[in-house]
Amino acid sequence: MTASVSPALAPRALIVLAMALSMGAAVSLGITRFAYALLLPPMREDLGWSYTLAGGMNTANALGYLLGALATPWLLRRVAPGRLLLTGAVLATWFMGLSGFFTDLAPLLAQRVLAGVASALVFIAGGLLAARLGVMDPARSGLLLGLYYGGTGWGISLSALVVPGALAVAPGPHAWAWAWWALAGACALASGLLAWAVARLHRVGLGGALAPAGAEAAPSVPWRSLAPALLGYGLFGVGYIGYMTFVVALLRAQGVGPTAVTVFYALLGLAVVLSSRIWAGLLHRSRGGQALAWLNGLLGVATILPALGSSWPLVLASGLLFGGVFLSVVASTTALVRHHLPPALWAGGISAFTGVFAAGQIIGPMGVGWIADGPGGLARGLVFSACALWLGALVAWRQRPL
Repeated sequence: MTASVSPALAPRALIVLAMALSMGAAVSLGITRFAYALLLPPMREDLGWSYTLAGGMNTANALGYLLGALATPWLLRRVAPGRLLLTGAVLATWFMGLSGFFTDLAPLLAQRVLAGVASALVFIAGGLLAARLGVMDPARSGLLLGLYYGGTGWGISLSALVVPGALAVAPGPHAWAWAWWALAGACALASGLLAWAVARLHRVGLGGALAPAGAEAAPSVPWRSLAPALLGYGLFGVGYIGYMTFVVALLRAQGVGPTAVTVFYALLGLAVVLSSRIWAGLLHRSRGGQALAWLNGLLGVATILPALGSSWPLVLASGLLFGGVFLSVVASTTALVRHHLPPALWAGGISAFTGVFAAGQIIGPMGVGWIADGPGGLARGLVFSACALWLGALVAWRQRPL
């Protein structure tokens, strides 16, 4: 895995490093992808988009994410994961800032594709480094992975505060542009914390390059045996992204006020952060697809709740449950890879799950948007998302320990 590894770090130091690395998840998903849900309503109104076109923006992001996921194993055989993590974070920051300079569809779509590529580099490299931390304290490996992925929640909560604030004070007809620039500034600050974490990991021997490429090509990797988990995770990608793209637009359409929407999205993000402790034991114990199945099923429940009504208790329950579950689904696949593959193959394993995840996300936003443009509206689109998640739960349940 690395050229040399120092003696185990103290548990507190491992937790601090995992939290610093979690800024990678904050940049790659919490800000670069999920902040768009807050920008979708003003951009759609200003630019005259249909829901299908608005969803296409996140489909473009998912396409870039898939391309990045396919390229990452090749890159990791040539570049140390810490360096790739920082490169991706800087690129994601740059592309977020560029979004504020365009109103035409073509450059906005191109930016979303490029931001998706950068996000994949960050997310996979950061997940690999978080998995390496788990090797130094196997009893807390689930917690350390959960802390990393929980960083997405910090990005979501920060976006919930930054975007409305920028929209409120921005001058000119395209106020949403200032929100993109403010989000780019948040990504830049997070990248500074990542730089510290990467430097620390190199000092303790956890930041080195992967094993030679020949080890990654070993014929013993049982991908066919992991097919139920891969398919279940792909369906998760289809289902969850519809919620995260359109739930704010649905709440706005149902008459929920801007302050309530901000509180809803911020609490959703905080629930993501807390989820690392809620599900750490399950992630550590699960050797098959049970964790993925249970979490997918709960996520389907959270997704369908806003389609049933707009009362504040229902909306709040949906956000808290969704936030408390969805990033733990991602963590469950990394735990599955870590349990069943040797360290030299972790990057390839994480990339494979990320690839099917990204493929599902390509389908989800435009599918929900197309349904939302029909007579059922956004509520019917979220029903579609919930059904995809429940189907994913059924498939993942068939995954057996290897």
